[in-house]
Amino acid sequence: MTKEERGPLLVEDPPELRPWRDEVRRFVRQHLPRDLARKVALGLKLQKADYVTWQKILYANGWFAGAWPKEFGGQGWDLRKQLIFSQESALECAPMVIPYGINMVGPVLYTFGNQHQQAAHLPGILSSEVWWCQGYSEPGSGSDLASLKTTAVRDGDYYVVNGGKMWTTEAHWADKMHCLVRTDRDTKPQQGISFLLIDMTTPGITVTPIVTIDGIHHTNQVFLDNVRVPVENRVGSEGQGWTIAKFLLSNERTSIADTGPKLRLLGHMQSLYSARCRSDRTTPAQRTVLAMKMADLEVQLMTLCALERRYVDAWAAGQRPGAEASLLKIRGTEILQSLTEFALELEGSSGSAHDPKDLYRSPDAPANPAQLAGSIAHEYLYARCWSIFGGTNEIQRNIIARQILTP
Repeated sequence: MTKEERGPLLVEDPPELRPWRDEVRRFVRQHLPRDLARKVALGLKLQKADYVTWQKILYANGWFAGAWPKEFGGQGWDLRKQLIFSQESALECAPMVIPYGINMVGPVLYTFGNQHQQAAHLPGILSSEVWWCQGYSEPGSGSDLASLKTTAVRDGDYYVVNGGKMWTTEAHWADKMHCLVRTDRDTKPQQGISFLLIDMTTPGITVTPIVTIDGIHHTNQVFLDNVRVPVENRVGSEGQGWTIAKFLLSNERTSIADTGPKLRLLGHMQSLYSARCRSDRTTPAQRTVLAMKMADLEVQLMTLCALERRYVDAWAAGQRPGAEASLLKIRGTEILQSLTEFALELEGSSGSAHDPKDLYRSPDAPANPAQLAGSIAHEYLYARCWSIFGGTNEIQRNIIARQILTP
């Protein structure tokens, strides 16, 4: 991979963090398997085993739970170090770290869980032996979590859970699910929610695939029919689920801008742009238009990186994430969609023949132009989903209006 294809670092680190970025870059280059890096660079579909391979490498070297407190097996990285780690990992074509265990339920357990729950679940998260999914969204209550209808009725030492979860990413890979359920229907919506840990092998659970617009199976609908969950699997007290959910979502939204993959994509686009401009089929006027679009996207992404750095610095200093995270979510989504749209334009007609099966080919197999362009088409299509998950952009605008724009 050339320096240009790696992607540009658009915002310079403060002097005290530059050695850390260099250390992360060296680490990833030394430990990331070549075939895995090539799959990511080509935009091929990764399997569960690919993610497990990289996460086990990180764990063996003490880097997987870098953000966790040291007493729970982590390194105690602050948010600034976490940001640099995620950016450099993406720029070096490492697989993303699947967040549902290490970044979501793990911090919930060491913050709200009891010692038995921590001993039972944290080791499996750290070793990647136990995979989790998140049971939040439901049909008719996606971004409005307070309206969820999945019920958990106490029956002795068990809760009997009935309902369904929607858009449950990687549920088909998961061993367990952290799930929001309604344990009290007679109080205010937010006060009647509890947080359960559910074994996905429990009788009564059915996972149905959902193939998204890119032709890939990422997400699922999960049906729960009289699923018996031990009361000891409730995290926190009954009715505390809303507080725990807000804690979890605040952790998720501190990385919602996801600038690392966007920077890598920009590097790839710069290569496409250079090749397009060298083509005899491109007129001077067309090159001028392409240059203006390319420059505009670079400025937009640089602004997002600067905004992300500003907010992360504030959060690392103790400020609680608020509507700023919503700003990052909206702009991150819009810029990703603009980047992929222009990347597809640079690919030309080759990008119009997207066949999802091509994303499962061997990274060392010869590929024709349409297959190489297929990963861009995949990114373009899947980028539409970013406006929805993690809280729709419309919901994020409501948060901004209430917390920033309203006097």
